[in-house]
Amino acid sequence: MNVLLIGSGGREHALAWKLAASPILQTLYCAPGNPGITRNALCVELDIDDHAAVVDFCRDNEISLVVVGPEAPLVAGIADDLTKAGIPVFGPTAAAARLEGSKGFTKDLCDRYKIPTGAYMRFNNAPKAKAYIRAAGAPIVVKADGLAAGKGVTVARTVEEACAAVEDCFEGAFGEAGAEVLVEEFLEGEEASFFCLCDGENALPLTTAQDHKAVGEGDTGPNTGGMGAYSPAPVMTDAMIKRTMDEIIRPTLKGMAEMGAPFTGVLYAGLMITSEGPRLIEYNVRFGDPECQALMMRLKDDLLLLLKAATDGMLWTTSARWRDDAALCVVMASKGYPGSYAKGSVIRNLDKAGAAQDVEIFHAGTAMRDGEIVANGGRVLGVTALGRTVGQAQRKAYEAVDAIEWEDGFCRRDIGWRAIGRNG
Repeated sequence: MNVLLIGSGGREHALAWKLAASPILQTLYCAPGNPGITRNALCVELDIDDHAAVVDFCRDNEISLVVVGPEAPLVAGIADDLTKAGIPVFGPTAAAARLEGSKGFTKDLCDRYKIPTGAYMRFNNAPKAKAYIRAAGAPIVVKADGLAAGKGVTVARTVEEACAAVEDCFEGAFGEAGAEVLVEEFLEGEEASFFCLCDGENALPLTTAQDHKAVGEGDTGPNTGGMGAYSPAPVMTDAMIKRTMDEIIRPTLKGMAEMGAPFTGVLYAGLMITSEGPRLIEYNVRFGDPECQALMMRLKDDLLLLLKAATDGMLWTTSARWRDDAALCVVMASKGYPGSYAKGSVIRNLDKAGAAQDVEIFHAGTAMRDGEIVANGGRVLGVTALGRTVGQAQRKAYEAVDAIEWEDGFCRRDIGWRAIGRNG
């Protein structure tokens, strides 16, 4: 099979690394890719926003499957246009991608199909949102409705902080994503990430993870796209996984099908595990980043066969197996992230750092300049390791981090702290 992978981040590098191991793969292309992905795929200059150009590329190169990594092209309807052209694609239609493209849409779906989630209200102007916040009190959660690269969420501890978050949204801090705002109940518990492959009717549970959104240690400071992750998440017991499937995933698939937008692709449920059970925080319609890096390290089976089964409506014929080892990913970011940061600083010693057994360094925001790897984004590297426990995986990952020479980079030093505190 010839496969086209769309995207350029750490998630796509992890997917490319795993897809490249498939015995049924002939050629793997990636658009636009990054310097790390060049080790696993042929990176091509292709405007992924130009869907006609993507279709032409697929026809010219006899592509058997397109795998869409990031959410924005899915929300923009790339899966629809590829399907119309007769090209198989792993990823939901634009109508189904509303599960991530509009948080309000997902909340309304939960309300309609009795899917457990936090109470919420939707607002299209700041005065009404702030009046509601003052009446409800804090802590409370403010979210931009649309896509905001993981940065449109504020968990406000005070009414003043929540009102300021509302102002940020309506004043354009998140562009069109903030044209509508959700104000949600603050849920007490422990967060977890849960992933399923879906074929429109069936869901194949994958595995669990836990990520660290906050930029600071101890999960403090502003939210980012993710500063690290580990898998599995100890809080997701077998009983909790069953409840998540029965109470959240299956009702969602049923509801989407009844609405005429059956969901095909990977469904990523961001959960809060409360004293009453799992509650849906939000959906993503693609693999998480950096959770994907940890998941791909643990997956035993052929990823390409699994994605093909989902695309072909044949998930009922397959299963997914996972290594017993834990995996942990530490994100190295440019100093200043998630605020302003400089680009172009040189990163050295990556080959030596990644040479240790069961360690992979996934590129997220890098570029090649004069034969050297340079930082080209906020989140730049995902240093990922396997270990018998989360603690062992953490030690191996930080040993690799410490071997990398990059003066303008930083990372959190406590990724995995919840699991280590629980199980070591």
